[in-house]
Amino acid sequence: MRQQRLERILELLAQDGHVSVARVREELGASDATARRDLDALAQQHLAVRTHGGASALASSGYERPLADKASVRAEAKEAVGRAAAALVAVGDVVGVNGGTTTTEVARALVRADHLAPADGSRGFTLVTNALTIAVEVAVRPHARVVMTGGTVRHRSLELSGPAARRSLEEVVLDVAVLGVEGVDARFGATTADAGEADIGRALAAAAHRVVVVADAAKHGRTGPQRLLDLAGVDVLVTDRAPEDPLAGALADAGVRVVVADGG
Repeated sequence: MRQQRLERILELLAQDGHVSVARVREELGASDATARRDLDALAQQHLAVRTHGGASALASSGYERPLADKASVRAEAKEAVGRAAAALVAVGDVVGVNGGTTTTEVARALVRADHLAPADGSRGFTLVTNALTIAVEVAVRPHARVVMTGGTVRHRSLELSGPAARRSLEEVVLDVAVLGVEGVDARFGATTADAGEADIGRALAAAAHRVVVVADAAKHGRTGPQRLLDLAGVDVLVTDRAPEDPLAGALADAGVRVVVADGG
């Protein structure tokens, strides 16, 4: 119960940059004393800066939950989205993916897809990624070629980021970029949790003929603190439930094709 409160407080900090004791009390139904203890705990873990009457987000970046914590959230929906996204990839394609639990499911679906494993043992596809965890899973498959970016490892997500990562993506041409996001919103488009992550996502999109965003329904209408792409920069949204207005209308106006996964 306490961990859920802490995660919700961190989400509020990511959205607004600051949260008061009163806001925590109203949002979580906690007492003032409990709210103060929770804020103190986040400050002690170096996840927030305690202020008079509340707390502020760290200046370096928005909050991002560790990858291991995210993996169990809406796992079945993410698996369905992963399979649907993999179905959009053709034999011989060069596919770029950023890090994240949904894109991990895309990568797993790619290596399992029968249509991407030629019977003659030739290469089925090439994966370009900045995510160490994804590279390790795919590299052991003989029908997949893996190309990694350079960069500095981010300890929470195990993704490579920074100028070296961005420069390495300027040298590749992708058939499709598959991007995981924190949210997809009618006004703000595709958003993410971290400026470095957004930078790499935009570099992948710029290198691709086609941009596919993968986001389960929990991310519809949700925003992260960093903009990644306007909806006009997205070709396909793969999700597990058809979006509702105003997002549905905005996607249609932007010409985004929506693919709803079976079994989501």
